[in-house]
Parts: sequence; structure tokens; C-alpha cells
Amino acid sequence: MQDTREPHLDFESKAYRELISKSLLNKGHNARLKRAIEKTKRGEPVTIAYIGGSITQGAGAEPIHTSCYAYRSFGLFRNMFAPTSNVPLRFIKAGLGGTPSELGIIRYDRDVLREGTALPDIVIVEFAVNDADDETQGTCYESLVLKALGADNDPAVILLFSVFENDWNLQDRLAPVGWHYNLPMVSVKDAVVDQFQLTPEDGGIISREQFFHDIYHPSNAGHHIMADCLSWLFDVTNHSDLDRESHVIDKPPLIGNEFVDVKLLDRLNEDSVANIEVGGFGRTDTDLQMAEMDDDPFGTPHFPNNWMHKGKRESGDGSFKMILWSKRLILVYKDSGSNEFGIANIRVDGKLVRIADPSQINWTHCHAMLLFDEKHAREHTIEIDMAEGHEDKCFTILGFGYVN
Repeated sequence: MQDTREPHLDFESKAYRELISKSLLNKGHNARLKRAIEKTKRGEPVTIAYIGGSITQGAGAEPIHTSCYAYRSFGLFRNMFAPTSNVPLRFIKAGLGGTPSELGIIRYDRDVLREGTALPDIVIVEFAVNDADDETQGTCYESLVLKALGADNDPAVILLFSVFENDWNLQDRLAPVGWHYNLPMVSVKDAVVDQFQLTPEDGGIISREQFFHDIYHPSNAGHHIMADCLSWLFDVTNHSDLDRESHVIDKPPLIGNEFVDVKLLDRLNEDSVANIEVGGFGRTDTDLQMAEMDDDPFGTPHFPNNWMHKGKRESGDGSFKMILWSKRLILVYKDSGSNEFGIANIRVDGKLVRIADPSQINWTHCHAMLLFDEKHAREHTIEIDMAEGHEDKCFTILGFGYVN
């Protein structure tokens, strides 16, 4: 009979440290990360930022804001390198459940750089289990990595590969980006998946049931392990000699870099970017996807500066029309579990290009949809209206990501 006993979690054992060490997929060129570590040791201000999906948001952790891997690894970094508790370390967490890097790059200036008020020294990117929904098949991921790498202060960019309960992630697609630019990479999949098959007698450290809260998200123990995997990279980097050769990132992209310069367009900046007639989309939706940002235990609504159609009877008639100079455009709209929401048609330059159905996934969150991707910028007319039979339904345009 198979032994189904759960192994005892000994986070201090040699076997556990060996498990954690398997997560180090690539040390990468260490100059940027060592610079951040040395700044911290000197007591200088350092900012560590995390961007990703629901796992980075903290899903599965209780309490979500202090037991998530992001906050835990930030605390481990502080304990390792801050000489006193007064060292000014800043923690930025920008995880948003159910969203790929296609949306992450649109959020980057707002949620990571805080519209120019933050300049992270370290950026951890975690989209390994979210990017199946990236329509650009890795171009937005590489663009996001390059956007982070290209900041004036030369931050360290760490690629983190989480995993689902069925052992799946997109490491095979995304890790080559890290190899291409010789970035530090941490694979939770490499650390835990093989040993899930082991019993305690065979050397099993943690069972699948212990690591996962549900089929997608880690438990508190899983988040603990993820944080320790990042901490191992910090420790190895700290004890390694400085890589003195130049870190070359100015090279042809592996997948694509076409979305590096994407910007967010919403009600806040519409007048300076586009010519918009809201038509029947003049309302503002306040029932939005919430996410716990930074160390806040309470959710923050995402994309509050939106355009909402509340039905012909309440919002009036007329399509949303926008004239914009652009070569690439991503629509961000609200998915919803409510039957009050209906289907919208999206036309570009008079041609129907996409149909947006907010009920496909059936829960309230942000959905990115690529409308066009061209080599050269030109003037486009975008028109969004409710599909036939859905005129009295709701639809929310959360915003757009555009590239001039």
C-alpha cells in the first residue's frame, strides 16, 4: 500500500536547502543585483518591485499581504542585507489575478513605476502561469523585461517561474528570454515538481497537497518555499565574485520588443492622446477587479478611469468612437460574471476585427485584447458598440495600451 503520510516540513534541514538550491535556473550576470545588495548594506534607499498574476498578488496565502511570497522574500532580503531596521527599503507589489504580461506591460508605468515616483533597484517578473493568454506569444513578455531592464538606474531583473498543481508552466517559452539577456532566473517548478513524486522515506520534503492551496495557487507553505527560492538567489549572488565584463542587453530581441513603449490610455489622459466621442459609454464602472497592492491588506480597484455602457435605456445610444495615431493597440475591457453584461463589436477603420464577450471567463477581472499590430504608425478610427440583441446590456472599456 502506498504511504500517504504527509512529510514534516523542516525548513532548516539539509534536504530542504538542497531542494531550494535546485530552483536556481541561472545566476545571470550579477552586477545589477550585487549593486542593489551593496546599496542596502550601506543603508541607502532600495526599492524591490514584483509584477505578475494572482500568485504575485498573494492568492492562497493567509493573510494575503504578509504571507505571500513577495512580502516574505522582501523581508528575507531586508534581514540578510539591511544593517539596521532603519534602512529605507521600499516594497512594491503589483500582482493582478488572471492577467498576462500583455496586460502587465500596460500596467508597468502605473503600478510598478508609480507614474515616475518609483525607480526600482530590483524587479521580479512572474508570469509563467499566466501567459497562456498572451496573444503575442512572448513578445509582450520580452518587451516587459526590456522595459524594466532599460530604466536609467539599471535595475536587476529577475525572472521567476511559478507552477500549477498539474506541473504546468510556460518556462520553456519564457526562460529563453532570460538566457538571451543572461538574467537571474528562479524556477519553483525545478525545485518542487520532481520531489512531489517522493514519499517521506524516499526523501520527499513537501507533498503536492501541502504546497498548493488549490490547483493554481500555493499555500502558505508554498509561498514560503517561493520566497526561500528567491532568497537563495540573493545569497548566492552576495557570495559570488562580481561579474566585471559588460552586461550586454542591447541586442536583437529573441521573440520581439514591439511593445516596450506601450502607454496606458484612459479617461485621465484621453484629451491629450486621442479624439474620443463616448456615445453611450459615458458612465464610469465602480465594480472593478480588486488587488492587494504592496503590503496593503485591502484591495485596490484597477482601471477606475473607464468608460461604461449601462444599457441603451440608461446610457443612451451611440457607439464609442476614438481617433488615434498608433501602430499597435490593445483594448482592456472588463470580464464579468453578471448576466447584465453583453457582447460588444470592435471595428478598426470600419472593419469588424474582434468581438468582446465579457462572460467567457465569468468572473470580474481585466481582459486584454489585441486590436492591431502594424509596422508603422498611422491614424486609426476605433469604434465599439453593442452587438445586436445586447443593446440593453452593460460593457466596460477599462482602457487601452497604445504604441505610437
